[in-house]
Amino acid sequence: MEEEILFYGHPNVTALHKKTIEVTKAKNITLKGDCIIGVNASKACNDLCDALKRKLRDENSMVRMSVIVGKHTYEFVAYGSSSLILANKRDTVIRKSSFVCPRTLAIRCDSASSDIPKSIVHMLKDPRTQGILRIRVE
Repeated sequence: MEEEILFYGHPNVTALHKKTIEVTKAKNITLKGDCIIGVNASKACNDLCDALKRKLRDENSMVRMSVIVGKHTYEFVAYGSSSLILANKRDTVIRKSSFVCPRTLAIRCDSASSDIPKSIVHMLKDPRTQGILRIRVE
């Protein structure tokens, strides 16, 4: 099962956070949002299809994700949880920890925004750059 979230870059993308990756439907972000890699997202947790949400709530689910920007792809793995709420209407957050809130898409991720290659982060500083967060649940 696979779904994609389209998003755009922003001049304040820094991708320095060591524990999370976030995309948001918000149009603007400040430098404090150092986990955010994209704005104007096409979806948030609440917008994901029900079938994907069911799979994400399976304790045994592995979530393979890709950040795709132009010809560059960064892949990482996280896990689902029966505790996932998936109800936030603005944000999607992937966490290294097991913390869950309505914004959490997946937990126990092997990457954070600080792990994304600087070449991709540099491209995401341009508001004209489109990115894709591809979510595949196994």
